[in-house]
Amino acid sequence: MIAHRTALLVAIASLMFSTRAQAASTVGAKIADFKLPDHFGKVHALTDFAEKDLVVVAFLGTQCPLAKLYAGRLQSIASDYAKRGVAVVAIMSNTQDSLSEIATYVRQHNIEYAVLKDRRNEVADMFVAERTPQVFLLDRQRVVRYQGRIDDQFIVGVVRDKATREDLRLAIDELLAGNSVSVPHTDAAGCIIGRVREPNDKSKVTYTRDIAPILQARCVECHRTGEIGPFELTSYDEAAGWGEMINEVVRDRRMPPWHADPKHGSFANDRTMPDAEIDLIDQWVKNGCPEGEAADLAAARQFTTGWQLPREPDVILAMQESFTVPADAGPGGVPYQRFRVPTGFAEDKWIVGGEIRPGNSAVVHHTIVFVVPPGSKRRHDRIFLFAYVPGLRWDPLPARSAKRVPAGYDLVFEMHYTPNGSEQTDKTEIGLLFADIDEIDQEVITTEVGSDSFEIPPGAEGHVVTATSQPTKRELTLLSMSPHMHLRGKAFRYELVLPTGEREILLDVPAYDFNWQTRYVLAEPRQLPVGSAIYCRAVFDNSTANPANPDPTQSVRWGDQSWEEMMLGFFDVVLPRDDTRQAAKKPVTTGLDVVGMFDAADADQNGGLSETEASAHKVLKQHFATIDKDQNQLLQLAEILGAVRAIGIRR
Repeated sequence: MIAHRTALLVAIASLMFSTRAQAASTVGAKIADFKLPDHFGKVHALTDFAEKDLVVVAFLGTQCPLAKLYAGRLQSIASDYAKRGVAVVAIMSNTQDSLSEIATYVRQHNIEYAVLKDRRNEVADMFVAERTPQVFLLDRQRVVRYQGRIDDQFIVGVVRDKATREDLRLAIDELLAGNSVSVPHTDAAGCIIGRVREPNDKSKVTYTRDIAPILQARCVECHRTGEIGPFELTSYDEAAGWGEMINEVVRDRRMPPWHADPKHGSFANDRTMPDAEIDLIDQWVKNGCPEGEAADLAAARQFTTGWQLPREPDVILAMQESFTVPADAGPGGVPYQRFRVPTGFAEDKWIVGGEIRPGNSAVVHHTIVFVVPPGSKRRHDRIFLFAYVPGLRWDPLPARSAKRVPAGYDLVFEMHYTPNGSEQTDKTEIGLLFADIDEIDQEVITTEVGSDSFEIPPGAEGHVVTATSQPTKRELTLLSMSPHMHLRGKAFRYELVLPTGEREILLDVPAYDFNWQTRYVLAEPRQLPVGSAIYCRAVFDNSTANPANPDPTQSVRWGDQSWEEMMLGFFDVVLPRDDTRQAAKKPVTTGLDVVGMFDAADADQNGGLSETEASAHKVLKQHFATIDKDQNQLLQLAEILGAVRAIGIRR
């Protein structure tokens, strides 16, 4: 049901980074001369910069997402300080970085400073460099005066909208002013440098026999050509080069990404890596990443290219124009973009499969496609259709089930873009599979429990917002849950409230991560008895303890942008198709007739309207009193209201 592409985007790439086990400081150490070739083969030496007062030595990598983002920032530093006696030189020490990849990196990021290849990690060892990107600032005597990060925008698991401290620039300014560096050592968040290894030939754990199957089963789906993993893991050389990085993130359980508490619920798409596999990777890396015998290597997993749907889409609808994503959006990032796409459907369409394909997966953080009435711009008119977000994939709908797109309705592509260090363009599309109405017995509806009336006080570390659905008026089947908050989101929980008053935790996400908005698919669909309700509890951290917090001094309210907040518990339910169409059986001529049908239905079933329902119906009557549309449009309106009423959800 959801688009099939998972893993790392630049916005979420910091989950692959770490500052754990940083090397001892080399601040105060004098660096001897070294000579290395660039990607053209021209040899450069440290003494080539003898006339420069300061030299910035930056360790970078062609595939590390942070190294991509900072390539341009280093160029800005090189340009800004060139006339003040400061030079920048980059060192590529990853064994997995080829000369052609380095050449492409230089071209894509418009780099003018020297970029050198450290084939045997000799210069990395000289500096005791561990990460990419990691910088060392040398004074006139080529003594290290600053070591660490370029700025503090990125830390483990967090991408700030902007840096709060530009460490390298501050260190340069202090030295140029004749002062000592006030903060001479910071930890560098980044990818571990892939060094040349001496494998233990006696190792019982090898790549071909033990590690390749793990990577094929859990990683290669994303870490392969054309997918959004920042590097490939389809060969021994690639896996060995990233060995220490792989070991670190799986032991820290940052990869594969999964955030549900295992105490509650069983999920079909659980990505938790077993301890036994983690131990095998650890042992393999400790033994120098031995390759093993070629005969032990099983056939590579085969993946479908192009559309991941079971057949070619019946229709493909795309954004009508491309969007340009800047190399670096600066404070606040790129605002959410929305693109309306007419469907041109002359009749209702029953959708049994849908897949969203980013035009440029390197910069698309997530996409939600909504169905909206023609001309409407109101949020509450939007009907959730499909989504593409980090951590979600395409899943089939239950047999003889479908989603419905009413005739004449439009699609709205809601796009969240994340820059990756070079200007990019995107034109995202969606492919849909149709079914005839006589093939469909059940309708799948994505709805939500949420609150848009909260206010999170400045500095609040554990602000709680809750919302509860109205009791269901008929049996429903729950398929999945998808919590949604923004950068201040801390935790999210779904509970089922039974008619007896008993409560059951359906899903608990104790450490919510905006970067991975997972759809948690139940291993077994859950029947919700009549009178059940869904309760959602969200916790927000608006304090300085939250490093992703855009501004802990501000009150935060509902808003579409990531620096604002949302509290939504999306979930998919199934109900008989006729339940969503009963309201259309009686002929109607105005919007008041539509509301009147529900007045009568509630009176018949419940002996009258509750105070809340009566208030809601009054608002509806006022809103629809002036509507006088054609019969088909009114029928569609009736069906939409009927679907909402049938589920019993409060929006």
